[in-house]
Amino acid sequence: MYQKSSLLPSPEIIRWSYDVFLSFRGEDVRKTFVDHLYTALQQKAIHTFKDDEKLERGKSISPVLVRAIEESHIALIVFSKNYANSTWCLKELTKIMECKNVKGQIVLPVFYDVDPSTMRKQKRNYEEAYGNHEDCFKVQKWRAALEEAANLSGWDLPNTANA
Repeated sequence: MYQKSSLLPSPEIIRWSYDVFLSFRGEDVRKTFVDHLYTALQQKAIHTFKDDEKLERGKSISPVLVRAIEESHIALIVFSKNYANSTWCLKELTKIMECKNVKGQIVLPVFYDVDPSTMRKQKRNYEEAYGNHEDCFKVQKWRAALEEAANLSGWDLPNTANA
């Protein structure tokens, strides 16, 4: 008898605490696009994790964020101009892509006022951002995660407030 084999756990086994995890660079989009998006998701009763400005910042990603990423069915990544300048964002992204590949988490990128092809090629701000980080191994992991995420189907949204 043939038995289907899969590296991903069956959907019945996974219990998600959140429908959506929002990953974003706070200084770029927290008070604008992300606040509006979060409100819209809440109004539709979509249980969403959005990091609080009060969460402790440090060199390593907070255990609260790691758990929220792992327990979210969907990760919605809002890529903005300064996303890759944040070690915090890049660590979140790496964890999200790990959950996509290991747990089957759905990843939806939003390219907010940034050209997706720039991200795919990792040019301009993204290239400069990597130069600001010292650990070569981490930078390689971040590059791989960013490239994988940038190649996913997503939404390309201009910042219409600046148009």
